[in-house]
Amino acid sequence: MDRSDVTLERMRTFVRVAERGSLSAVARELGAGQSTVTRHVRELEEAVGSSLLSRTTRRVTLTDEGSRYYANCLHILRLVEEAGEEVRDTRGTPAGTIRLSCTAALGVRHIGRLIFAFQDRYPDIRIDLSLTDERIDLVRDGVDIAVRLGPLTDSSMKLRALGESRRVLVAAPSYLASRGRPTSPNDLSAHNGIRMSNIAGSDVLVLRGPDGERCSVAFGGRLSVDHGLAAREAFVAGRGIGPAHLWLVEDLLADGRLEVLLPDYSFATVPLNMLIVPERAGVARVRLLINYLVVEIARIPGIASSG
Repeated sequence: MDRSDVTLERMRTFVRVAERGSLSAVARELGAGQSTVTRHVRELEEAVGSSLLSRTTRRVTLTDEGSRYYANCLHILRLVEEAGEEVRDTRGTPAGTIRLSCTAALGVRHIGRLIFAFQDRYPDIRIDLSLTDERIDLVRDGVDIAVRLGPLTDSSMKLRALGESRRVLVAAPSYLASRGRPTSPNDLSAHNGIRMSNIAGSDVLVLRGPDGERCSVAFGGRLSVDHGLAAREAFVAGRGIGPAHLWLVEDLLADGRLEVLLPDYSFATVPLNMLIVPERAGVARVRLLINYLVVEIARIPGIASSG
């Protein structure tokens, strides 16, 4: 086997194995057999005359030579994709796949419909939308863009601020009829709280009063959930009281199924950001989606400008 056997297909397979650290995971991702993935990597190693991956029973990692080759493969594959993008751009027909990851509840409530409208505008663009509240490795998971709530620490990605998410204290009329309506933050400790178990410090509510005073209140209850949509259902069912992002419950407030409590008090807003893989930011179709989401997300109820 010679260097003419270094094909783009084998390069792409090698890159995904390097990023996922698993032959079987890449096989599932590509819809191929693990033997096919293994063969592609082996043939590539034979073609370049060096071992690129170190294999153990639990993990596949890059060798020193593999690390250098991986970086070069990324550059080559990016050039190939950008060349195709330039050709398509000259025809005025953006096409290809964009992989977007989004906070789950926001994705279900709002981002999905935005994607539908985007694809109506650009029918040749495919969207792979993944909804998760887990922090993911964008490069390893092959994601182009991620929309995330909360503080971010990954400085290797391009960051685009989308706004600040406002939260309100809510409960259903049925709950208030049975347990009474709190008239001050101190009343909250006597109520059934619906807490987010995946958010540190959710056992304490921190509010700011009309005069700017800050108050902290112990917040407990019989139900904790790790998903915003589960909290939404619990509120509607009258299971308790708690804070919710306005974009999560604005329809329920509008039709009276939920009510805002202590309206003179406010929670700190939560930053909403977009993470972009730097190498993907210049791809035409990715750039189109970035610009589209920046405009449309700002129109979602409860999302205020970061400025």
